[in-house]
Amino acid sequence: MSEGDGTVGGMSVIELGTAERGRGGRVLVGTCSWTDASLVKETDWYPRRSMTAAERLGHYASTFPVVEVDSTYYFPPTPELTAAWVERTPADFTMDIKAWSLLTGHPTFPDSLWPDLQSEVPAEHRGKRRLYAKHLPPAVMEEAWHRFRHSLGPLQTAGKLGGVLFQYPRWFGPREAHRAEIASAVRHLEGIPVCVELRHARWLEGGECETTLSLLEDLGATFVCVDEPAGFPSSMPRVVAATASLAVVRFHGRNEATWEGPVPSAAERFRYLYTAHELAEWVPRIHDLAGSADDVHVLMNNCWRDYAVVNAAQLADLLQVPPPLSEALTADA
Repeated sequence: MSEGDGTVGGMSVIELGTAERGRGGRVLVGTCSWTDASLVKETDWYPRRSMTAAERLGHYASTFPVVEVDSTYYFPPTPELTAAWVERTPADFTMDIKAWSLLTGHPTFPDSLWPDLQSEVPAEHRGKRRLYAKHLPPAVMEEAWHRFRHSLGPLQTAGKLGGVLFQYPRWFGPREAHRAEIASAVRHLEGIPVCVELRHARWLEGGECETTLSLLEDLGATFVCVDEPAGFPSSMPRVVAATASLAVVRFHGRNEATWEGPVPSAAERFRYLYTAHELAEWVPRIHDLAGSADDVHVLMNNCWRDYAVVNAAQLADLLQVPPPLSEALTADA
């Protein structure tokens, strides 16, 4: 891999993948959800409070070219649902899908399993409030992988599937077994871009960083770059890298008060409105990624009220890519 500016501190290291991979790749800017309760109920971003789910998706897709679907982390989608998303969005719209929790080492709701697979849960694990992959027979897990992939078929056929985000747990460190899990995800979704967000700092510390990025590049998987509060045990080193034809940047906000503290909801953790200066810091880095990847997805995960849509429009304007910043789009006080 070739290094970029190599600076230390702030956005510490810029590592770029093979420069020959892309020449001025396409940059798409959007958010990590269009359905957050505080956006729908507490702001006027949607034209009407009474809009249906289909109308809200249509409005979002008329404003931004890409979205990450968060709900699929909790319950796998059905082919009927993904087909409906295809019908409700423009032909050139792109959807990134967050991988179901069962497939990323997280606990999952037992009722998120398909009914016939629920009956396959071993007796000693029935009645648990949360299930892990290790609780299920290998054959059941294989079937779960198959069905999850099948559910994405309508999006893939329509050319609207960007990638599948695998956000691994904070305890998921750089061990051989975990490297094998990443390789297994790529194998199970062969032909679909796999995006890997790591949340254990040792993956990117010292000599391990080059090993990690090389692993993802060898697998053809996307390294997910993140912007988040620094200085915490859970903070990831700020590394920017392109390891596949798709590059992804996710903005989690910089709310130090909520990052590791108790919060009433997940949305509270990401309650942070970026300043124009903070967003501008990312412009050259995103342009660098676009020079090494065919596509760059820039996704705002500070999904509190209208913070994400405001910042996404601001960053798109700074990058001079659609959508342009609307003068009417301002953050609620």
